[in-house]
Amino acid sequence: MSDASLFPKFNREGEIAENVTQLIGQTPMVYLSSKTNTSKAKIACKLESANPMASVKDRLALAMITLAEKDGLISPEKTTLVEATSGNTGIALAQIGAMRGYKVILTMPETMSEERRCLLAIFGATVHLTPAALGVKGANALAAKIVKETPGAYLTSQFDTKYNAIVHKLTTGPEIWQQTKGKIAAYVGGVGTGGTVTGAGEYLKEQNKKVKVYGVEPAESAVISGNAPAPHKIQGIGAGFIPKVLNKELLDGVLQVTSEDALKMGALLPKNEGLFTGISAGAVVSAAVELGKTPEFEGKLIVVIIPSFGERYLSTTMFAGLRAECAAWPTVPKEKLGLPK
Repeated sequence: MSDASLFPKFNREGEIAENVTQLIGQTPMVYLSSKTNTSKAKIACKLESANPMASVKDRLALAMITLAEKDGLISPEKTTLVEATSGNTGIALAQIGAMRGYKVILTMPETMSEERRCLLAIFGATVHLTPAALGVKGANALAAKIVKETPGAYLTSQFDTKYNAIVHKLTTGPEIWQQTKGKIAAYVGGVGTGGTVTGAGEYLKEQNKKVKVYGVEPAESAVISGNAPAPHKIQGIGAGFIPKVLNKELLDGVLQVTSEDALKMGALLPKNEGLFTGISAGAVVSAAVELGKTPEFEGKLIVVIIPSFGERYLSTTMFAGLRAECAAWPTVPKEKLGLPK
């Protein structure tokens, strides 16, 4: 059985799914309007927030479990899955793991949002928080320690596993090529694990070697660009090290975006486009708009990945002012409601 046959296309309009994993992938795309896209390029967003758990990491979790089962590395009711996560991979692993009979243990930096923590608890995962100052490195270290000390444990290892890029080469890349009818000029993706930009990018370049592929990283922690790791506010990208999964040779460039610009764009997207996204989506859209202002991409199509849904970030700095404002809303007194006397 080929890897591709494990991720068949599902007819959403004409069939009823046997289970929720059949609904992962085949996500829609939408153009940005001129209110947001101030460049002369066309920019289309692939909405990975349309996956069942509202994240591109649904694809990764499905691949890490399905392909590891195929390769005889894990078995339901016997294996404990362990992963270091900033949230979305862990949520998808917890969901699919619960469905398929796996115990899931996750390690996560303490800075990750409350929404992510609650979702992990809902699906029954065990979560260990690690010090913020250590970032993802701290979570990785604890995950490795847990695997070593836990009989039957398996480290899914999203930053290292070959399954990460494979699933995006088999699904995300072909979907983009089909949806754009091969007219894509550039693909812009945030670099977290590096799997999406690598897998989808490799497929797109195989179809047309002229397609440009760009990674996006936080300007404050531009490790891929050769700078030292440092704190930033763009959850989901900028892990502070160069992931093993990332194919750096594939990239035509690395675009840096400040946390401030990512947050600003993330706040604009709901008002301008009706797109409720996370902080990293703000980063990739901001990067794509700036790229589109270069003469090379005038009139051409740039594709970006919207990796997750905004509701998962309500407790973050992105919406801090809004939360305080909403909490202070007054209640209209009963006598002023216009009720009949």
